[in-house]
Amino acid sequence: MTQLRTVQVLGGGSAGSSAHVRSLAAGLVARGVRVTVCAPVDVDRVYDFSGSGAHHVAVPRRGDPSSVATLRAACAGADVVHAHGVHAAVRAAIALGGRRIPLVVTWHTRGQTDGPRGHLLRLLERRAVRAAAVVLGTSSDLVDRARSRGARDARLAPVALPASRRPVGGPESKARAELGAVERPLLMAVGSLRPDQGYDTLLDAAGIWRGLDPAPLLTVAGEGRERGRLQRRIDTEELPVRLIGRRDDIAELLAAADIALLPSRWEARSVLAQEALRLGVPLVATAVGGVPELVGDAAELVPYGDVTALSDAVVRLLGDPDRRRWLAAAGRIQAESWPTEDETIAQVLCVYDELASSPRPTR
Repeated sequence: MTQLRTVQVLGGGSAGSSAHVRSLAAGLVARGVRVTVCAPVDVDRVYDFSGSGAHHVAVPRRGDPSSVATLRAACAGADVVHAHGVHAAVRAAIALGGRRIPLVVTWHTRGQTDGPRGHLLRLLERRAVRAAAVVLGTSSDLVDRARSRGARDARLAPVALPASRRPVGGPESKARAELGAVERPLLMAVGSLRPDQGYDTLLDAAGIWRGLDPAPLLTVAGEGRERGRLQRRIDTEELPVRLIGRRDDIAELLAAADIALLPSRWEARSVLAQEALRLGVPLVATAVGGVPELVGDAAELVPYGDVTALSDAVVRLLGDPDRRRWLAAAGRIQAESWPTEDETIAQVLCVYDELASSPRPTR
């Protein structure tokens, strides 16, 4: 039997999609599949796709002719091309051109369709899903969205991320000492500093928490174009908030927190939510996208942009250790219900086998 060959195409390389491709590549290679990962150099530097046994081809995020030509050459001879995200899917579809190679698209997240860029984004979404033989949505609303954009075959495919082990250490841990929260509550948020991540709502709430005794410290790990504006606001309003940039010890920092916060406008299978529940850290999150489906009853859910609801939820939890302990236990139980890495890889491999053994339609 001929060895199956697949090409994985990453675009911007978000934390969720990049970790998924690293996990997927390792699992597929272990099952005898030849895997090529097309991703920017900076993403490979973090996730080491070659270390999984895959072959890495450096392809920039750009859609210029040179990048498309590199991607097209990498896809030559593949049995299945698997793109992760809308932009990666469009680039893969262009690179494949008239080749009769099936394209699988995993839709991990979605952009916001408000404003002048909304129309263009909707066009890209339609182009991506209509080029795909199969669209795998990481949450039910993404599956519905793919179908509404014209997908021929859209299926739910929750993505499992590698589990983190809780670091050893108590409330006086090194992480808390480093962050300056030894004798005060520690709140933790993680994510790119973008307008749709809800950080202004967090800062509004931090202004309220400042009146507590002791005032909790809000720590935000992540980088982005909003950092300068957010830092100026923190300084001007003297908010108990620290922006600590990108970190490679997120699990340790999160495990040291009293409460994790996810204030985003939209999420599918949030990496932060998964890490928090697995580590037994109480989570307050917005009831958006795939979050309710992901966390079930194991988190406090609030409306997006509702400062009062977010602030009140945190204050209640800080004053109710029994509720925090219940959420910690419920989170671990909920995490055990999620698909494992093996189950995720098996589902994807079944799709590959199905497509590789079927007649290939002309695009």
